[in-house]
Amino acid sequence: MGDCSATEEVMMEAEEDLIASAQKIMRALESDMKLSDHARNVLANLGSLLSSLAMASENRDKVSEEEVEEEGIDEIEQQLDRIQEKVMSWENNQSTMIWDCSSEEAYDYMKAVDETRRLVEVLESRSGSEDIVSLRRAHDVLQTAMARLEEEFRHLLVQNRQPFEPEHMSFRSTEDDLIEAGSVISSGDDSLEDVRESMGRTSEEYAVELVNQDVVHDLKSIAGLMFDSGYERECSQVFVNVQKDALDDCLFSLEVEKLSIEDVLKMEWNALNSKIRRWIRVMKVFVRVSLGSEKLLADQILGELGSACFAESSKSAMLQLLNFSEAITIGPHQPEKLIRILDMYEVLDDLMPDITALYPDEAGSSVRTECQDVLERLGDCAKTTFVDFEHAVASNVSSNAFPGGGVHPLTRYVMNYFKALMDYRRTLDVVLKGRDEVDDPAPASPDASPSGEDEEDGSSGSSSASAMAVHFKSLNSILEANLDGKAKLYKEESLQRLFLMNNIHYMAEKVKGSDLRTVLGDDWIRKHNWKFQQHAMNYERATWSSILALLRDEGYQNPGSSKSLKERLQSFYLSFEEVYKSQTGWSIPDAQLRDDLRISTSLKVIQAYRTYVGRHSNHISEKHIKYSADDLEDYLLDLFEGSQKSLHGSHRK
Repeated sequence: MGDCSATEEVMMEAEEDLIASAQKIMRALESDMKLSDHARNVLANLGSLLSSLAMASENRDKVSEEEVEEEGIDEIEQQLDRIQEKVMSWENNQSTMIWDCSSEEAYDYMKAVDETRRLVEVLESRSGSEDIVSLRRAHDVLQTAMARLEEEFRHLLVQNRQPFEPEHMSFRSTEDDLIEAGSVISSGDDSLEDVRESMGRTSEEYAVELVNQDVVHDLKSIAGLMFDSGYERECSQVFVNVQKDALDDCLFSLEVEKLSIEDVLKMEWNALNSKIRRWIRVMKVFVRVSLGSEKLLADQILGELGSACFAESSKSAMLQLLNFSEAITIGPHQPEKLIRILDMYEVLDDLMPDITALYPDEAGSSVRTECQDVLERLGDCAKTTFVDFEHAVASNVSSNAFPGGGVHPLTRYVMNYFKALMDYRRTLDVVLKGRDEVDDPAPASPDASPSGEDEEDGSSGSSSASAMAVHFKSLNSILEANLDGKAKLYKEESLQRLFLMNNIHYMAEKVKGSDLRTVLGDDWIRKHNWKFQQHAMNYERATWSSILALLRDEGYQNPGSSKSLKERLQSFYLSFEEVYKSQTGWSIPDAQLRDDLRISTSLKVIQAYRTYVGRHSNHISEKHIKYSADDLEDYLLDLFEGSQKSLHGSHRK
């Protein structure tokens, strides 16, 4: 009997759904202005038929209720006896769950409980004293049945839960490959969501079966009956508690630890970096796969209350993940954290449409608000970290000159830092603007560049310049000012110039050979090329001007005397040897720049030497010529290798 009743009930529900759907289709067709008169007549007849069917369905329900209302108290008591026997038989058998036995038993029980509900409704509308006694009895039976349905509902949810498997993370691969290849970053104004849509992916496609689909209909039927009986709060609370535990288990399976803010702040960077990387991976999986599936399940089982129950069951798990990111924003703003903070910002920003869709109403407003607040704090943290980095570069003071005059570690660090940040150019531009645009980049030192350089490219004061470009140029100026200070630690002017040449050339090459060019611009590159070339010329002047002056006759008394010629030649040799001894220990790391400066120096020195020796060959004997032009040319090739050598005591072979 129970199976037939259940089948009849299902068929009635299907019929009602079919009628409602047909009526919607009919209304849509009626709005079409291009329909022929014949088509309109067909629709009119169809509308009448559907109305008749709907009315018949309503009348059928009314007849059923009227039959109950017309029953006498004796019939009601007999019905209650039968129902109570059914309910209590299962109440006395707590070791066995109804839905574990058979579908027929389950439907019979549901039918009995539904009859109880209808009896309560009828008895509440009657006022006889006998009716009141029966009503109390019916309420007791219904309450007992509801408690049992709570347990059955919980049991079905727990026992049929599908484990969250690692392969559920495989949905990430396509997006991550695009990101790693730079496809998304270099795709103009297209967002990750645009790319996903272009690939035909939707949020529902990420959903997985969290509960065996064979029992979803049973869960929905239990929830519906409990809701109709006025026990929606109890049913919803069971769902919330079970699913909350399930989400905690999901985070555990994803190896997410419950960490307090204090725990996070105490972590060493390597451990914290690992935690952040896992958070980034987990957030995408948890929101799109786990929460998306949870929301779908809640809507399937609980209907209109699904959204509120999902918001309540998932809130603590979401807050656990958000609290970790908030702790990151509270900690110290070390430069190495910036990349990871931007990663977190991008992931959360990308997930905001998904989060808004998961929590669309008032019930989920606190989660939406918290996500938005954390996103803003991450943006503020990223901006503060970058600005603090500017100040750290400005305040980086050295007490000793950098050995060899090569590229300073600070220059390498800053430029490679810039280059790494280019993968986040759009995000960094957003966060550097900030919400209020109050913070200004750290000011550059007045002697950071020649007059007019602070208006480089005309973009520093331009409203059209990106915030990222303004900050990058400001930090470059700060770096140059710092390098100027470090150069002054060298005693020799020529080494000061070599040091500045090396570092500014390194900066220019880093920009020219990377995406930094799109931010700083070709004008910036041209001006810095000019700068390092000027430093190269000043190096040559500081090193060789006084030495080459020995090979010129101007300003000497009796320049043609044999003694004077020999003395000047010997002074030249001594000066050349001193340069060789010191500057073989100096360093030009860039091979091309090193060769260019050697060639430029060689052209000047060798030409002057050959001219001098050739002009005075009649007055200088060969025994006084210590080195040939070829010897000097070979020796000049030893300069700037960073390994000091000496020529003292050497003689031409």
